[in-house]
Amino acid sequence: MKKTNYFWNFVLIALITVVALWFALKDNYHEVINAISKLNGFALALILAWGIVYTCVWGIVYRVLGKKFVKNYSLLDGIIVAFTGTFFSGITPSATGGQFGQAYVLKKQGISYADGASLLWADFIIYQTTMMLYVTLLFLSKFSTYSGHSVWFTLVWAGYAVNVVVILGLYTMAIFPNVYIRLSQWAVKILSKIKVVKDPEKTLESWTMQMTSFTGEIKKLSKDKLIILKCMLINFVRLTLLYALPYVIAVLLGIHLPLSKLLDVIALSSFVTMANSFIPIPGASGGTEMMFSIVFSPLFHSLTSAVLILWRVSTYHIILVLGGIIFMVAKAYYERRKDAPHPESEA
Repeated sequence: MKKTNYFWNFVLIALITVVALWFALKDNYHEVINAISKLNGFALALILAWGIVYTCVWGIVYRVLGKKFVKNYSLLDGIIVAFTGTFFSGITPSATGGQFGQAYVLKKQGISYADGASLLWADFIIYQTTMMLYVTLLFLSKFSTYSGHSVWFTLVWAGYAVNVVVILGLYTMAIFPNVYIRLSQWAVKILSKIKVVKDPEKTLESWTMQMTSFTGEIKKLSKDKLIILKCMLINFVRLTLLYALPYVIAVLLGIHLPLSKLLDVIALSSFVTMANSFIPIPGASGGTEMMFSIVFSPLFHSLTSAVLILWRVSTYHIILVLGGIIFMVAKAYYERRKDAPHPESEA
């Protein structure tokens, strides 16, 4: 993606965020601002740091997977990859740019593009599987309790169905790769006839290579049961941190929520994530704020907007800015290291 496209994506994110904030604050601006202003320094720091911790936990997953390819792969290396993924996912439509940025960083860390692709496939498969197992349990326990509050919960259900199709598709690809390769050949022929694909041979070669890489990674993963278990447990912690944050914010704002409502908040947060599957705008801006307000208003009432603002800043805006800074610093460091003279060449 060109730098000009990134610029306009930032402009789009900013505009939509401003509009979303206006809608969130237009009815009770003074109440929301007053509630946020009463937070003490520790509470505010905890909320703002929560998203950073969540992203660092993702870095632990990359450390576990990265050590398969580089023995001394460090936690810091993994955290850099995690923030890079968060940054590029946050500024590209439908989060499509994350893995490209991560593959670049992994290459600079000594992991080839081929191995980097395998690592990223492994991360995606394990995360998607963990998330859908987690969310399915939450759906079974809490969806019927809240689905009658708004017709917009239909979008949550649809998002869940799409994610189920994705995970089933991933595993059927692994089991029946030749079927998908033949389907790809058929699809490329049709798309080339209607002039959507200009170079059918190159496109088919690329799809086949990706399919082969994916199925190969599934086979390798199935042999690393301990790594799968470790990464699933880490992802469970990561998702719990993400889903539980609105509860923490609500309690710190003085909203009376008994501990028994923690599971409800975790479930509702996962429903927002499911609905975001249909929002192609960078960072799912606008739609995320709308769904959060709809889903959480039965619990947070007039302070829903206050929770929303703090939650969104912690889990998106701060991570986006910090991710961009970390990527640029890391990129400069890797470039300097590459250009630095080696002792052998000086001798």
